Amino acid sequence: MAHFLEFEKPLAELEGQIEELRRLSDNGDLNIADEVGKLEDKVDRQLRQTYGKLSAWQKVQVARHPARPKCGDYVSGLITEFVSLAGDRLYAEDNALVAGMGRYHGRPVIVLGQEKGNDTESRIHHNFGMARPEGYRKAQRLMELANRFDMPILSFVDTSGAYPGVGAEERGQSEAIARAIQASLGLQVPFVSVIIGEGGSGGAVAIATANTVLMMEHAVYSVISPEGCASILWRDGDRAQDAAEALKITAQDLAELKLIDGIVPEPLGGAHRDPAAAVAAVDAALNAALVAMDGIDGPALQAQRREKFLNLGSAGLA
Repeated sequence: MAHFLEFEKPLAELEGQIEELRRLSDNGDLNIADEVGKLEDKVDRQLRQTYGKLSAWQKVQVARHPARPKCGDYVSGLITEFVSLAGDRLYAEDNALVAGMGRYHGRPVIVLGQEKGNDTESRIHHNFGMARPEGYRKAQRLMELANRFDMPILSFVDTSGAYPGVGAEERGQSEAIARAIQASLGLQVPFVSVIIGEGGSGGAVAIATANTVLMMEHAVYSVISPEGCASILWRDGDRAQDAAEALKITAQDLAELKLIDGIVPEPLGGAHRDPAAAVAAVDAALNAALVAMDGIDGPALQAQRREKFLNLGSAGLA
């Protein structure tokens, strides 16, 4: 059964009518092709109208859509011969953070990503995409492996943030994130990151300190969730919508602020309506970003990445 967001109610009604007509047609000799065609045209117009003017809060809802393609969908769709690598060699395996190696368009790559899961069981298994310190230490281990064997890194970011539990804090959550960022800045291989859903705080930055940072058209990327921001600023979580607007968290906002390097277009109505098309769009953007770095030596890649992040925000201060 399709999941419709609150602002998609007119679409839900139209698509419900289409399903009902098709059901009636299956039960008899009714010819409903013309009527279905008219309704499908209405759905297309409604989608264009709705998704052409989404608010920041509506984009947050789209980025969190349960049917939106997850990290695993992009890995299975884009990476061949993928081999998952587990553990941080210090404490434990973290299933929230996918890590491994494979081939992308024939070239060996290291893959990192946060996996939220698609149903209750998988969401619990992956801790809803919220990594613990061992996840970020695993990412650091894979970054060092990439550097040693001269393998580009691809990362797929989708997390509300690093796991805030007591155990995670006791095991050095902030230190693990900082070390992962430090490792990213020291890499001498191409590094491309795509925010495919939510990019939440340091938990996202830890695997997104890349030469090229891309965002899906309806993804969000922020220092804090709108709900968390509203709770801190106004002591009222219900003002999350106001916080989303103030935070400038959309891909369009961040491109204007020069905090990301490009926007990956989504299928009409969001990636959840056509996951295969979303994966294909990410494929084209990832490949273009990697090809653009072909022939650039390691020290130059490292210098470009460090300079990029040191200069973030400087345009707004000029």
